[in-house]
Amino acid sequence: MEEIIALGSARSLAANSWVPASIKSRLAEHPEPEVRCALAANATDEPSGLLARLADDPDPLVRSFLAMNEHLPTELMTRLAEDPDSTLRAWLPRHGRNAPEAVRRALFTDTDPGVRQAAVAHWSPPLALLPALLADPLTRVGAARRSHPTSELARDPDPRVRGAVAAHPDLPAALRDMLAEDPDVLVRNEIACRADTPPDLRERLAATLTTEDPAEAFLLSHRNHRCPSPGPAPSTLTHEQAEALLARAGL
Repeated sequence: MEEIIALGSARSLAANSWVPASIKSRLAEHPEPEVRCALAANATDEPSGLLARLADDPDPLVRSFLAMNEHLPTELMTRLAEDPDSTLRAWLPRHGRNAPEAVRRALFTDTDPGVRQAAVAHWSPPLALLPALLADPLTRVGAARRSHPTSELARDPDPRVRGAVAAHPDLPAALRDMLAEDPDVLVRNEIACRADTPPDLRERLAATLTTEDPAEAFLLSHRNHRCPSPGPAPSTLTHEQAEALLARAGL
């Protein structure tokens, strides 16, 4: 039990940015990877070189948590983009909002398809790379979301590609009307859910959005869900009211 408490305390310390630099250095050498993971996800580079040490951690999970760190400098992001662990490289697009162009290009052209898929799902690729991403069956769906809608993509044999075209914000009316006749119910649903779909077309499509496939039925239900309009904001509490509420909650 004492070991569990000690581990929990170390993990809590590692997750806090206010921890002194000398303690962070010791946590970076902690034998338990989960402590180093917590440190990698949250630490600033104090003492200097701490993040670089974590980038060299032998455990790929620690390096993956480092990829989520908002304080990660460009040079370390570049190093992680070349990390031998493909799962780690796929983390970078999910969290690297400020990734430099060189890092983005490296991941758009990564040898691992999962990394390329993650890159195109979270970043807009340069125009020069779009043809190759569209030609790759593994990244074609994601690239279609980033491309200007074309009749070729609207006729793609993969319904996921056609669905991406149907959901594109710049879909021309001619392609919208064509996809309204698509054999795939989920593609038609995308057209029905568009704000620019005429009411008469939406009503006609609604009558066709039925399926006996449980997976499709679930997706239709999910995609047709609309959150209720937000209610009025609550009034600001006084200090006394806030204290009374906390007391009632036993806090």
